[in-house]
Amino acid sequence: MARCLAVQQLDDWGIPYGSELSDSAALIVAQLAANAVTHGRVPGRDFELRLLLTGATLRIEVSDTRCERAPLAPATPPPADAETGRGLLVVSALATDWGATDRSVGKTVWAELPGPVRGVDGGDASAGAPRASHR
Repeated sequence: MARCLAVQQLDDWGIPYGSELSDSAALIVAQLAANAVTHGRVPGRDFELRLLLTGATLRIEVSDTRCERAPLAPATPPPADAETGRGLLVVSALATDWGATDRSVGKTVWAELPGPVRGVDGGDASAGAPRASHR
């Protein structure tokens, strides 16, 4: 749901579905949201997705309530038969920069992509996480 909300917001800002920026943003949102659900989940708490667009940069932020589980940059790819461990490699490959910052409760993992060349300034959009149960 986070990925769908993100590409809808980008389309509203003039970045069409299926464009390189929209597709890259969708992959990053999917990875960061999956990490928030898998590693940052606290029972009864959801994660938050926030998009910020200036003419030069699209910033994707996913916040959760666990500060002790900050992501680490992958040093090497996981073994070929590993079922997990590639999400931040995808983020690293697509984003111009990414990292994590502490907040009063939890952390925010962010990634940045080059914004549209034509100088769209979309602003700020935040969305709460889907209310579906994550088990």
